[in-house]
Amino acid sequence: MKIKLILSLSLLTFVTLSCQREVGWVDLFNGENLDNWRITEGTAEFKVEDGMIIGVSRLNTPNTFLATDREYGDFILEYEARLDSGLNSGVQIRSLSTPEYEDGRLYGHQVELDASARAWTAGIYDERRRGWLYNLECNPPAKSAYKPEAWNQFRVEAIGNSIRVWLNGVPTADIVDDKTASGLIALQVHSIKDQALEGKMVRYRNIRILTAQLDRERTLPSDAIPQNSYLTNQLTEREKREGWQLLWDGETTDGWRGARLDHFPEKGWEIEDGILSVAASGGRESDYGGDIVTVEKYGSFELEVDFKFTEGANSGIKYFVDTELNQGEGSAIGCEYQILDDALHADAKAGTAGNRTLASLYDLIPAQAKLYAPNESHEKRFNNYKWNRAKIVVNGKQVQHFLNGIKQVEYERGTQMWRALVARSKYVIWPNFGELSEGHILLQDHGDRVYFKNIKIKVLGG
Repeated sequence: MKIKLILSLSLLTFVTLSCQREVGWVDLFNGENLDNWRITEGTAEFKVEDGMIIGVSRLNTPNTFLATDREYGDFILEYEARLDSGLNSGVQIRSLSTPEYEDGRLYGHQVELDASARAWTAGIYDERRRGWLYNLECNPPAKSAYKPEAWNQFRVEAIGNSIRVWLNGVPTADIVDDKTASGLIALQVHSIKDQALEGKMVRYRNIRILTAQLDRERTLPSDAIPQNSYLTNQLTEREKREGWQLLWDGETTDGWRGARLDHFPEKGWEIEDGILSVAASGGRESDYGGDIVTVEKYGSFELEVDFKFTEGANSGIKYFVDTELNQGEGSAIGCEYQILDDALHADAKAGTAGNRTLASLYDLIPAQAKLYAPNESHEKRFNNYKWNRAKIVVNGKQVQHFLNGIKQVEYERGTQMWRALVARSKYVIWPNFGELSEGHILLQDHGDRVYFKNIKIKVLGG
């Protein structure tokens, strides 16, 4: 009798705790019809069958979205999704549809659903705005969490400026972003161009949301996967713990000087609304305001810079710069992460094998993203005339270039191969080029309007 009583009490405790965990959750889909949902655009079909919302692909229509009839700010969202092979889809969160933005087309954060070999399911994309905010190239273990043509469980925690995603219990994405604090939740049927994909389906079920007492249910912070921040000229608490520093404060010229000056240039550079820009002056190299460099020198480091260029523009981010080397015309000398409008600037076709294109190690090693992300299309690796993120990682002699989270270049300084590359480049006239133990970081004035923000650095090693 005593044993039965103990078992009964244990069962009661379990049921009570289970009920407490469920308190506050609301089903967004009633399992029977599309009440409280509406199609915002496109003509693909949404229907309800067997407790599922089913989206059916259709040719000759743009992306079609089935959106909630109200907006949500802070929340925890859970849902299951199943995608037919060959398709792409996703779930919009905190998304908006306003007449003044692209004639009312839906835009905003999307949790990706990707059946391709790229395997970026549960990454974060910014639909019709900024492109990829968190692809899974920075989190390779998450690529294997997706179950092809099976039900997959998603969890999204959007609380304050933090958005974190899990797929089948695996952490996949972590961003900090202060753009759009509230918006619609919407299910996507992606546009298709292949006749063979018409009629294929994406299915959703068990869609529920929690909007109150989020601290009780939210997952504890973790450094298990990388975090991408899109705050403007600010560091997150995690970045501070990890040793990141702002290299530019977003307001002043502190920490920077002209490459050939002991102060910041009096012309040619502008600071406005948290953006540092170099003026257009006819495309001449370092001939107006001139290059700017950090006051400090750096050896091993991770550097991030957000940049945006205008049509036909040329610029660059240099490192291991020695401002004493070149006292004549042109730019200060150092290794250069190329910034270039490949489509319109003639330099993209100069050099050797494309080694002057965007994200290349200028005149030495071409950007070759296809080596590192072979399943991502070229046109989606950068945002033309919009903000892009350059990342340069230097660990001793090992160097890597990244563009929007995808590796573009990897090399080792000081080797026989390195010296052979230098010998065939414009840098052959500079002894021991690129082999300094430390140097300045430089933003180039090449006479074209280019914008910079979110310039930050983490020094590596002792």
